[in-house]
Amino acid sequence: MTYGFFAPICAGMLLASGLSAQKLKVLDLSRLGHESYLRLQAAAPEIDLIEGDRSKVAAQLAEADGVIGPFDLKLLANAPHLKWIQSESAGVENFTFLPGFAQSAIVLTNNKILQGPEIADHALGLLLALTRGIAIAARGGSQDWNQKNFSPIELRGKTAVIVGVGGIGTQIALRLNASGMTVIGVDPKEIPFNTYLSRTVPPDRLDSVLPQADVVFISAPLTPKSRKIMGPHEFELMKPNSYFIAVSRGGLYDTDALVKALDTRKLAGAGLDVTDPEPLPKGHPLWKFPNVLITPHIAGRSDGENARYEALYIENLKRFAAGEPLLNVVDKEKGY
Repeated sequence: MTYGFFAPICAGMLLASGLSAQKLKVLDLSRLGHESYLRLQAAAPEIDLIEGDRSKVAAQLAEADGVIGPFDLKLLANAPHLKWIQSESAGVENFTFLPGFAQSAIVLTNNKILQGPEIADHALGLLLALTRGIAIAARGGSQDWNQKNFSPIELRGKTAVIVGVGGIGTQIALRLNASGMTVIGVDPKEIPFNTYLSRTVPPDRLDSVLPQADVVFISAPLTPKSRKIMGPHEFELMKPNSYFIAVSRGGLYDTDALVKALDTRKLAGAGLDVTDPEPLPKGHPLWKFPNVLITPHIAGRSDGENARYEALYIENLKRFAAGEPLLNVVDKEKGY
C-alpha cells in the first residue's frame, strides 16, 4: 500500500513519554469489518488491537490507549487511559465542539485528504447534473423524446469560488481547472502557488469574490468561525443565475437564506449533499425546488475509500506503537 495521499501533514507531537514496555491497547471500532481488523492486527503486532464489540464498548474503552472509529462521546469520561482517537471522517466538529476536549491531552487524527477524490467527483457530478440539465432531461417513465426547453451551459470560461481549499477543495479545483474554469479559493491558510487556482483569498475577503462566481462550492470544515459562512448577505452577493454546491457540512450555510435565494430565482440551482438539519425532514422547503439536487450525505463513499483508510490506520498504529508523530493530526483549537 502507498501512503502518498496523506503525506505527513501531522503535528510534531510525540507520544513516547510515560509509555511502558507493556503493549498499547487500541480498540478497533471502524466500519471496515473483520477482514480489515485482521490485516491491521497482522501489520501492527506491536499493538494489542481489540476488535470492537458494540455491546461491550464501555468496558473496552476503559482499558484502551487508543481507538479507531466512532463511539458514544459520553463514554470519554470512562476512558482514563485514552491517548489517541482516529476519526473515520474528515469533519471532527463532534469532538472539537465538545466542552474541554480541545484542552485535553488526547491526540485526534482524522481522514482529511483521503476523502477528497470521491467527494470532489460528487461535487462535480452535482454541478454537471444542473448545468447540463441532466437531472431533468434524464427523468424516465414518460418515454418522451423531448428536446424542448433544454438549454445547458458549459463550464469552460466560467468562474468558480471554492470555500475551503483542503483535501476536498483542492480536488474540486483540479477538476474544475481541467474543465476550463477560472478557480478562486477561499481559505485561512496560505496556499502555495499552483496551476489550478488563479488565486486564494482569506475568509474575510469572501465578499470580494462572490460577485464573480458562476458557482460557489462549500468544502470547508465546520468550526465556530466557519458556521454559516454563507448567510443572507453572502447569497445576496452571488451573481444572478449562479449555482451553489455544498459537500462538507450543512452548518456552513444558512438554510433559510438559501431557500430565499432559490425562491426569488437569484440562483439557477443548488446541489446539496449536506444540509442543516440533517437528515432533511420531509416537507422541508428545499425538497420542492426542481432545480435543487439533494443527496443523503453520501459524497464520501467510493470503491477506493476503504483501502486508503486502512493504509492510514496501519501507518498510524505503527507510529503510535513507536511513539512517533501521527499522520493527519487535528489542531483541536482550530477544529481541523
